[in-house]
Amino acid sequence: MTETSPAASAPAKPRGVFAALEIDTRLIGMIGAFVVICLVFNFLTDGRFMTPRNIFNLTIQTASVAIMATGMVFVIVTRHIDLSVGSLLATCSAMMAMMQTVVTPEWLGLGLNHPLTMPLAILVGVMTGLVIGAFQGWLIGYLAIPAFIVTLGGFLVWRNVAWHLTSGQTIGPLDENFQLFGGINGTLGETWSWIFAGLAILAAYYALLQSRRNKVLHEFPVKPVWAEFVMGAIIGAAILGFVAILNAYEIPSARLQRIFQERGEVMPEGLVQGYGLPISVLVLILIAFVMTIVARRTRLGRYIFATGGNPEAAELAGINTRLLTVKIFAIMGALCAISAVVASSRLTFHSNDIGTLDELRVIAAAVIGGTALSGGLGTIYGAILGALIMQSLQSGMAMVGVDAPYQNMVVGTVLVLAVFIDILYRRRTGDKT
Repeated sequence: MTETSPAASAPAKPRGVFAALEIDTRLIGMIGAFVVICLVFNFLTDGRFMTPRNIFNLTIQTASVAIMATGMVFVIVTRHIDLSVGSLLATCSAMMAMMQTVVTPEWLGLGLNHPLTMPLAILVGVMTGLVIGAFQGWLIGYLAIPAFIVTLGGFLVWRNVAWHLTSGQTIGPLDENFQLFGGINGTLGETWSWIFAGLAILAAYYALLQSRRNKVLHEFPVKPVWAEFVMGAIIGAAILGFVAILNAYEIPSARLQRIFQERGEVMPEGLVQGYGLPISVLVLILIAFVMTIVARRTRLGRYIFATGGNPEAAELAGINTRLLTVKIFAIMGALCAISAVVASSRLTFHSNDIGTLDELRVIAAAVIGGTALSGGLGTIYGAILGALIMQSLQSGMAMVGVDAPYQNMVVGTVLVLAVFIDILYRRRTGDKT
């Protein structure tokens, strides 16, 4: 292969707009499917589906599953599966609920809404998920027990551990500071949401610039300058549009008045404020960013995808695949705990059925998002988009009045169809290479 200079690295004649922009055709397909779903349900609900209120609710309902789906990408990429995530979420939720209602007020004497109650509860929950996840990874990696069997056992064990911790009772209300992670009870507000949008756009532009510089430095082909500007404009418009929609969901006047009263202030006449970006969605965005960095820029990420592509070759290359398995399931456990924070704080209490069927939703989100069950391929943004598509389907069907059994039938059908389309796509792209 002949070397090219940086000045000649950009293709002179791209095949088309999408080729020049280097947009993943699978991503375009998923976005197209999401848009079609939104338009169809918006028509069936007489315009109620795409209102700021419903989009706000859709984002906070998606957050919990999407957080776990980012970890499930790593699990499936390495040719494993985790059927215990819903039950592990329940155990972590029970641990945090007991910390808030029993340990901190009765054992430590801190009280329910003490400033230390929330961080202590979250710390205990994350450590619980981390330890349980690492233990399951040890069973899989070092004892060579199949992941399907280990996590199926965890599916049965951890759900009932959660029941034992709470004696089968619903625990609540949870700490007010803890409830900030639930969505409606914790948002950034309009001003801070716009500030976050500005920072996110700057970060996105910096990432685009760094990516182009690295390609030029290593004499790789780069996109035309106009394509870079178009991508930047698309990203900026998407971020600003998303924040604008969330800010358009107005806080009810009665609730807004109570907020001012709690501050000891008088609400100005005619004041209108929007909720803005939910803190739970902010947590999802931060986790997606960190997981993407891990997948693309760290040794751990390279080991994960190398092992998924060819486990035998990875071992011969010196990768400790057994320890890697422990790390992956430990990450999955920690993400289950963070999802438990989001899910239980959204409910404002812990219930025995929290996380039920989440394992299926998480796996479906990762697969619909393009993660190959054969291993080696998957993206974080794809899993999040897959979770959003699934939640949109369920939310839309609920608004139309479809019964829950039929909703599950549709989701199951979509999952099988997504895998079939994925097989056809990989077969077609494989023929071209």
